[in-house]
Amino acid sequence: MKKIKNTGKTYFLKKIFIKLCRLFGFEIIDQSNFNSPTLNKDLNETLSVQGKKSITIPLGQINIKNKINRLKIILRSCTSELIMDQNKRRIFDKEKNEYTFRTLKSLIKSINKASLQFKNIKFDLLVTDTNSAKEDIDKIQQILNQSNIENKFESIDPKNFKDKIKPGYSKAKFSNMANFYTSLMVAKKDPADVIYFVEDDYLHSEDAITEMIFAYEKFCTIFSKDLVLLPADYPYLYAKDDVTKIYLGEKYHWRLVSESLVTFMTSKKVIEENYLNLEKMGIEWIDPWEKPLHDIYNSYPCLSPMPSLAVHCANINSIFGISPFIDLKKLWEKSKV
Repeated sequence: MKKIKNTGKTYFLKKIFIKLCRLFGFEIIDQSNFNSPTLNKDLNETLSVQGKKSITIPLGQINIKNKINRLKIILRSCTSELIMDQNKRRIFDKEKNEYTFRTLKSLIKSINKASLQFKNIKFDLLVTDTNSAKEDIDKIQQILNQSNIENKFESIDPKNFKDKIKPGYSKAKFSNMANFYTSLMVAKKDPADVIYFVEDDYLHSEDAITEMIFAYEKFCTIFSKDLVLLPADYPYLYAKDDVTKIYLGEKYHWRLVSESLVTFMTSKKVIEENYLNLEKMGIEWIDPWEKPLHDIYNSYPCLSPMPSLAVHCANINSIFGISPFIDLKKLWEKSKV
């Protein structure tokens, strides 16, 4: 008769070992079962712990040094202009309010998913609006009221900025500058440690905010400094032969870039240290308008996801719009209000 081995003692010792690893903050990998006994997770699940550690197979663990506690999302809306100072139509050929509504809907879905995973982060959504029709404002507020996120809506009167913004600009540019100026002032005073500035024509994937939070904490720790994250993989960046670097986020690759549009995430510290430079975007329209942002990227790393976490709904031929390798039609339908 074959002797049956007694595995009880081995199993008991293994449990003790796992508990000790947890106690001292170590993670172990069981490659035979493709799981982590200390985390009680399969290796294809999210292994990182927000605010504590970033775990990437097979590179190991990074202990987070820059934890996000409060995230402020500021969405700048304006439904009265289809594309600023242009006669072009956007992808899907809808009126501007439809892009605003779907942007807000997709953003809320992404925030909701992140809030379920990150119980220790306080999320706060503010919509700042210029020149939208009353029925559009009512629709925006209705979408906000249906969400479970702490939120606020603020209408901006561009006339209040006539003594701050230089004269001579079109109504659309003036309003855009007033709206950005408002979001900048809000960010400076807000208690949040990280601010996400969003334009109202970016459809977000449900994983966008989650990936950006994980990536932000990880890269701040790697670089030992604050940084800027973009949600979009802009096609115009592929038209240049710039030297770049590739980094591993949580579920996405990220690459170092030196330019962006005006949808970005960064720390309040970066806003405070560069406020006077950023304020120029609310005072004068230079070419390009984003140049003060680009100047900041000389001091702080700016990273863009591959593939894109959000898509800029511009004209189909615009190099500043549709991100490559994204099922935009599917994302559009999922963001329907």
